[in-house]
Amino acid sequence: MSIRNEQKEKRRKEILRAGLDLFIRKGYAATKIKDIAEMVGMSVGLLFHYFDSKEALYEELIKYGISGPMGTMTQSDIEPLAFFELTAKRIIQYIEIEPFVAKMFVLMSQANYNDAAPEKVKELLKDFDIYTPTSRLIAQGQAGGTIREGDPMALGIAYWCAIHGIAVQYALNPSCPLPDGEWIVDIIRRK
Repeated sequence: MSIRNEQKEKRRKEILRAGLDLFIRKGYAATKIKDIAEMVGMSVGLLFHYFDSKEALYEELIKYGISGPMGTMTQSDIEPLAFFELTAKRIIQYIEIEPFVAKMFVLMSQANYNDAAPEKVKELLKDFDIYTPTSRLIAQGQAGGTIREGDPMALGIAYWCAIHGIAVQYALNPSCPLPDGEWIVDIIRRK
C-alpha cells in the first residue's frame, strides 16, 4: 500500500472513530456531519471524500458491528465449549486493547432502538441474529456433555448479554476491571 493510501486509510479510521463517539454520545439524529468533521479537524467537504453522507458513515459502522460477532460464529471444528471460552477471552482482550470495540457494543445496542436510523441500517439490523447460530452450537455442546442443560436459545442470550454488558460498562468506564472470559463461559458450562 502506498503512503498516500495508508494516510487515506488512517484518516478514514479517524472519521469512523469520531463518528462512533458522537453517535453513541449524541445519538444518530443529533449528530451532524459538521460535528464529525470538526472532531477530526477537517472541512465537511473533505469529509465527503471519505463518506458520501452521515448515513453512509453510520451504515459502515453498523456493518462492522454486525460482521464482528457474526464472523466469530463461522463454522468451526473446535469443541463448542472450547469455542465459547476462546471467543469470550478474545472479545475481553479486544475490549481492553481497543476501546473502539467496547463502543461498538454500545452503538449496536442503540441502533436497534433508533427510530431515526436510515432504512438501509434498519434492514441490516433486521437480519442480524447472533442467537440462532449460537443456540445451535450450544445444542451441540449439550449433546457432547460439556454445556449445561437448558434452552439453547436462552443460554445463548445469557452468554452474549454478559459480554455485551461488560463491553458497555467498559465503554462507559474504561478504568473498571474486566472479568476473566472463563467467568462468562461458566454461565453455559455443565457443572
